[in-house]
Amino acid sequence: MRMLDLIIKKRDGHSHSDEELAFIIKGIVDGALPDYQIASWLMAVKFVGMSDHETAMLTHLMMHSGETIDLKDIDGITVDKHSTGGVGDKTSLALGPMVAACGVKVAKMSGRGLGHTGGTLDKLEAIPGVSVTMSRDAFVKQVNEIGLAIIGQTGKLVPADKKLYALRDVTGTVESLPLIAGSIMSKKLASGADTILLDVKFGNGAFMKTLEDAEALAKTMVAIGKSLGRDTRAMITDMQQPLGMAVGNIIEVEEAIATLKGHGPADFVELCLAAGSIMLLQAHAAATLDEARQKLIKTIEDGSAFEKLKQMISAQGGAVSYLDDITKFDVAKFSYPIRAKETGFISEINALAIGEAAMKLGAGRATKDDVIDFTAGIRLTKKVADLMNQGDIIAYGYTNKPEVADILVDIADAFRVQKDPVIPGPIVYKVIV
Repeated sequence: MRMLDLIIKKRDGHSHSDEELAFIIKGIVDGALPDYQIASWLMAVKFVGMSDHETAMLTHLMMHSGETIDLKDIDGITVDKHSTGGVGDKTSLALGPMVAACGVKVAKMSGRGLGHTGGTLDKLEAIPGVSVTMSRDAFVKQVNEIGLAIIGQTGKLVPADKKLYALRDVTGTVESLPLIAGSIMSKKLASGADTILLDVKFGNGAFMKTLEDAEALAKTMVAIGKSLGRDTRAMITDMQQPLGMAVGNIIEVEEAIATLKGHGPADFVELCLAAGSIMLLQAHAAATLDEARQKLIKTIEDGSAFEKLKQMISAQGGAVSYLDDITKFDVAKFSYPIRAKETGFISEINALAIGEAAMKLGAGRATKDDVIDFTAGIRLTKKVADLMNQGDIIAYGYTNKPEVADILVDIADAFRVQKDPVIPGPIVYKVIV
């Protein structure tokens, strides 16, 4: 079998056999295939696409290209949730404890932020002392004992995806539906949870810009999960403005804490309740979505969800006292008010612009080697459909950088207004099962 023949085959619009895909993935992992041939094949896939069977087989082979996590020693059904990335997305920090407080086992492996999207691991590490690395046995033990663990992925998980993504990133082949789906699902499936809920975001702050593209990706990933024997479902959710009011690391942790204490922003609370309800159904912990929602609401009202967060942070070495008293967190040296340039009803808060501005203030990474400033970020005071008057404070920028005038202008410019009242769209547009 020759890679040149497989490149030509895909270029000419034909489907690969399982054996051909296995040859490609093996050659990628063991280094037998040169980068220029892999890149050429990726471009062929980008233009021609893959059949549903090819996509599922590619995912299966990538999943088994390295270690897989065996969670069979965890008592009960394990659930996991994955977001395709957004601005202000601190969902796991509140959702995980809410679901675990209902008696469901949440075994989650998360990633770090890059570019305008934030990473769950970075937010967790904003809490002093928290460790996001542990052995498989320690992971299983913690989930069995407190029902919740959020850690980083092992470096030996899905090595094929690491090599493929590095090449996709520099060859203009990132935007390929089968390659995106295979990348996400291979990692989720290798992580071992019995069920997977996908939060597929769309809008200016998301990777998928349109509802139609997000739905196509969601359906592809759900089909992959089901074909490989996992209960996989997806939500299509809004990222046409930041989620919640906080974009950063420490301030997002604070917002997650506020949510678990019953004071969260309406859109963020609704997303957590909607996602949690599906996860409880997947775990057979509720018979209906309404029953599941009421159980989740109770975990906030009785404080059990907040206690579950504290248990997880303590188990992972974190300083729980910071959760009880958020004034202990460090604060940025500079706090800049951002004022409205005009009067009107807010029709859009460009999430991409806000995310990039937060990154430039120090809250994110432009490259993998950048060091995050946990205190940096942006806190909104207005949301879409709110009325703002010229001169109103619409956000605050937090940073330790003294020269940020241009960034503050970008934040103000992210707010668009219109004369007539605005009816905001839902946070959850569709559920794919």
